[in-house]
Amino acid sequence: MSHAGLAKPLILDIPFGANPDQPDCTRTTCPHRRRPTLTQTLIIPDLHADPNRLDASLRLVPRQAQIAFLGDFIDAGKNVAHPDDGTVLHRVMALVETGEALAVMGNHELNALLFHRADAKGRPLRQHDPKNLAQHGSFCARFGIGTPEAIAQTQWFLTLPLWQDLGGLRLVHACWHPSAIATIAARRPDGRLREDDLEEIARKETPFARAVDLLLSGPEIPLPPGISFRDNAGHCRTDVRIAWWRSGPSTWREAALSVPDPDDLPDAPIEANDDITFYDEDQPPVLVGHYKMRGTPQIEGPAAACLDYPDAPCVYHWNSDEPLREEGLFGPVTV
Repeated sequence: MSHAGLAKPLILDIPFGANPDQPDCTRTTCPHRRRPTLTQTLIIPDLHADPNRLDASLRLVPRQAQIAFLGDFIDAGKNVAHPDDGTVLHRVMALVETGEALAVMGNHELNALLFHRADAKGRPLRQHDPKNLAQHGSFCARFGIGTPEAIAQTQWFLTLPLWQDLGGLRLVHACWHPSAIATIAARRPDGRLREDDLEEIARKETPFARAVDLLLSGPEIPLPPGISFRDNAGHCRTDVRIAWWRSGPSTWREAALSVPDPDDLPDAPIEANDDITFYDEDQPPVLVGHYKMRGTPQIEGPAAACLDYPDAPCVYHWNSDEPLREEGLFGPVTV
């Protein structure tokens, strides 16, 4: 597969595109659906509190284009040299609020909403254990834990829809799943969560809560009985993440993610599962982040792709009414 798009140089000092029309939310399953006044969109995946990456990504915005963010603006990983959750958040918020950009919620935004709020008994909706504290460390270092500033910053996340359908292009943080979208839209037609949804989501017990988790964290399904693998930390796993965007019949080895040795999995088709629907190539293109892919960024099919490559950050330049293609990838995104 060619990677010609990755060889293109950065396009510097190009102004942001004109403001798009106001959202048209008349279709209940398509929150923030926009009229097709602009034909180009620059899609930026997970930033994780990296202002340098945000700057470099914004330099790639073509003239007369809109910007789209795939969520996970906060919580720096180990590869972020100079994390600054505040700067990234404030710049993204300004772009969205002025109409220069649109965005969807990521799982880190949802986790932050839960982390800084408590249930009726005063218990955090997301535990403050060492694992969660470490994952959310850069945000807490900037805004504190449960402070008025942390609550105010995370409150903005409730303005972000869980998915965007632009007509010819779909955006979601981790998984485009039609039945999960329908479940959420039945209660929240604009795709935006509310404060009184959060305790239910934290418990992950209802169809609504599980649908939210599926869109923001993606499918993870049980392996066949007797099959397991060891992850990069040496832990034995009997469930596995699935690359739902790889269309067509897929074996466990072809579809599984984050498995150090694919030979640990059976070379047999994945059986039907209510939590996973492989994306058909005749559907509108959909782009996601979330999965921390390794290697050289690539477009795995004409209808769906993951853009989250932390070690080789990229963005995607989409032109209306076209399938996904390698030439749309730009990167690596560096300062």
